Amino acid sequence: MFVISTRNFPPEIGGMQNLMGGLSISLLKHGPVKVFADKSNLENDFDKNAGINITRVSGFKIFRKYRKANLIKEFSLKNSIRAFFFDHWKSIEKIDDEILTNTTSFCLIHSKEINHIEGTFINKRMLKALNKASYVISNSDFTKKLAVKNGLNEKKIRIIHPGCNYPIKIDNKNLDKAKDLYRNSFPKILTVARLDKRKSHQNILMTIKNLKPRFPNIKYISIGDGEEMQNLRNLKNELGLGNEVLLLNESTELLKAALLEQSDLFLMPSVIYKKSVEGFGISFIEAAAFGTGSIGGVNGGASDAIQEGITGYLCDGSDLNSIYETIVKFYDNDNFKQLGKNAFTFSKNFNWDKIIKKYIKLI
Repeated sequence: MFVISTRNFPPEIGGMQNLMGGLSISLLKHGPVKVFADKSNLENDFDKNAGINITRVSGFKIFRKYRKANLIKEFSLKNSIRAFFFDHWKSIEKIDDEILTNTTSFCLIHSKEINHIEGTFINKRMLKALNKASYVISNSDFTKKLAVKNGLNEKKIRIIHPGCNYPIKIDNKNLDKAKDLYRNSFPKILTVARLDKRKSHQNILMTIKNLKPRFPNIKYISIGDGEEMQNLRNLKNELGLGNEVLLLNESTELLKAALLEQSDLFLMPSVIYKKSVEGFGISFIEAAAFGTGSIGGVNGGASDAIQEGITGYLCDGSDLNSIYETIVKFYDNDNFKQLGKNAFTFSKNFNWDKIIKKYIKLI
């Protein structure tokens, strides 16, 4: 029996949700799986059809991790556990040490949540929690180096990239909707990300404005919501990008996949903002699975998800000129076509059947 404790799980949409959902489904091929996940307003239909034994934990956030830890302890004392999986150091923090003894346990790290200066109170809490795990699983080389810099024992860390369950089958309804949103535009550029300062959406919009003389039929679509939404709407209007830019605050998984399939560039030039930094970028791999190349930021772990000059490029997301020139290079001489083909081949390395075997080997 595999036990997963996660704060992020489908049907909620996001990179971490897809990661933990894919991990759970992939583990099913190697044994029964029990998931303890936070409650979701959309959980009923998903949980009924997921094929996974899921317990949803509700209540105020401050008390939820205690309730979840108690439920996991009760379950573990009644069942034979082969391995534990935790999506965050806060998910393992309150787990009884007794149930982790003599059982392999994994705690995943991604970058932002471990970016605490060594010696601070939150850093000490984090290190104490992570040291409870048999293995700390880093999503990239960058995240591993960040963890070591902040005091984690390097010997505990293994790099296992997130798996990807894309490409998925897209129904005609969503495919037609994606085609209608892009129509006869070129280039077709897409971002799927939360709207926060780290993702450089404001610089993307200004770059789209600068690219319009070169690409009169350019179309940029952003999928995601967040605190920057109103600022971006205002900027879009100020720049006069009514037809060139579409900001979708929500999307179904199938429409997202259809837009990835229809786009020819996935653009997410992330920067470091305060403590927030891109640890990997599974969205780059999701795009690659549909034959779409990417441009990411030089800061963070995007270099593990994008092969420079082969599946896409890295640029300085804080520099408008860098974003502009990198996009031009991406499309010059139809480079985007070969980059997309290379990206599709590269994405196969992240197939869940391959990734899950790395965990099984450690167990």
